[in-house]
Amino acid sequence: MPTAQPPEAASTSGAGRSRGGRTTEAGNATQKALRIVEAALESGGRRRLADIAADAGVPKPSTHRILAVLTTDGFLSAERGGWYTAGPRLRALAAKVAGTAADQPANVLRRLQREVGQTVHLAVRSGDDATYIDKVDADQPYRMASRVGMRIPLHCTAIGKCLLAPLPRAEVDAIVDRRGLPRRTPRTITNRRALHAELARVRTQGYALDDEENEATVRCLAVPVPGSDGTPVAAVSMSTVTFLVDVERLTSHVSVIRAAAEALAGGLG
Repeated sequence: MPTAQPPEAASTSGAGRSRGGRTTEAGNATQKALRIVEAALESGGRRRLADIAADAGVPKPSTHRILAVLTTDGFLSAERGGWYTAGPRLRALAAKVAGTAADQPANVLRRLQREVGQTVHLAVRSGDDATYIDKVDADQPYRMASRVGMRIPLHCTAIGKCLLAPLPRAEVDAIVDRRGLPRRTPRTITNRRALHAELARVRTQGYALDDEENEATVRCLAVPVPGSDGTPVAAVSMSTVTFLVDVERLTSHVSVIRAAAEALAGGLG
């Protein structure tokens, strides 16, 4: 079989790049994005736009656009002062590759699932939605319709409320302006004032409930996963069905889910 490197692969090497954020062989969007991720993680993994663009060999305007997508989807995080770091979604992927230590996210979720006996999820914010990045199913005769990679609304899910609750009121309002408050079930919050009141309860309680607000007969409880600065970077949830678990029994698991969130913080924050 021929071993010559194809032109597409050759273009990803440093030979096609020049200084100043430019490249003679810019490559396709996927190649650019991967180079930008690699560049963002160099030198300790905390870098500015200009340095990322120069090392990735991608023009600054293109780098800025790609960084915006990567941060929106949780692969990178944007910090004050123009710094970029690894985001919770990228950290979760790294943890899956790294091994089987007890504090790896997948193992934390498996442990949590055994303790609560129900399906558990881990999700991060992706723009105006949340995205499941891991799931462990319960050993039950039913299965939740959720899947890894699935996007869910913020206003009517327990995970979404955990991610909305710490945001400034103006940012929550901006999300509502863009996405609205679509009714998913008769119990969905569709009033802006009611949503803000619910988010205030989440901040006070430290957890959020979805009592058939996103899907009929499904009940969930979620706890935020804190980042290094205390701001939630993800949320972990327990999901069940209303005919098996009532609200009182569901909330009895808060301390266990909170402990899992703290354990997850080290791998995602």
